[in-house]
Amino acid sequence: MFAWALRMCNLGGRQGTPLTSVKKAVVKKAGGKKSAKPRKRGAGTGKPERRGAGAPGADLPFDESIGYQIRTTHRAMQRFLQFKIAPHGITIGMWYFLRALWHEDGLTQRELSNRAGTMEPTTLSAILIMEKKALVRRVRNRDDRRKWHIHLTPRGRALKSKLLPLAREVVDTAVQNLSRGEVTQLLKALAEVQNSVHATLARLDDGSEGKAE
Repeated sequence: MFAWALRMCNLGGRQGTPLTSVKKAVVKKAGGKKSAKPRKRGAGTGKPERRGAGAPGADLPFDESIGYQIRTTHRAMQRFLQFKIAPHGITIGMWYFLRALWHEDGLTQRELSNRAGTMEPTTLSAILIMEKKALVRRVRNRDDRRKWHIHLTPRGRALKSKLLPLAREVVDTAVQNLSRGEVTQLLKALAEVQNSVHATLARLDDGSEGKAE
């Protein structure tokens, strides 16, 4: 604002012209209309306005974001794994459910959803596809007819010895430049991140349930 006033005082090449006289000259030159409001910083320059500059936590660079780095790493490894297992007719969508069933066969649809981290409709769609491929079979619970248990077929069980070594290759490639100690520390650090987030979410869920009551 102070710099703008100085520029106005220098109009017509005469320094020291009173600001009121300058204002009249500007209005007269504009045909009696008031001069336009000063443009915002960055307007008309092609440069985006900076928002929240100087405010703590206003920016989160990608190289400092744990969430972004984990997601990027996960997507890269997922793509690599898909390349490995595709020749066996298995997609990434099937992989997570097979992995859970190899660890514990006979899970219910809900349990399988929780293990794979997917919504139940998504899980059901994958199960039906795997059932058509003769990888799993569904068995209704004797005590609760609403529940279905998912069991591996001999074909689905046999894939474990073929696909798990491929998954190991993906992991080994990802950490090939890390020492065994660094890999251990990485796993511990990721476990701490997961525990912190899960604990926070649990508290938020408890708070939401309390408000609902």
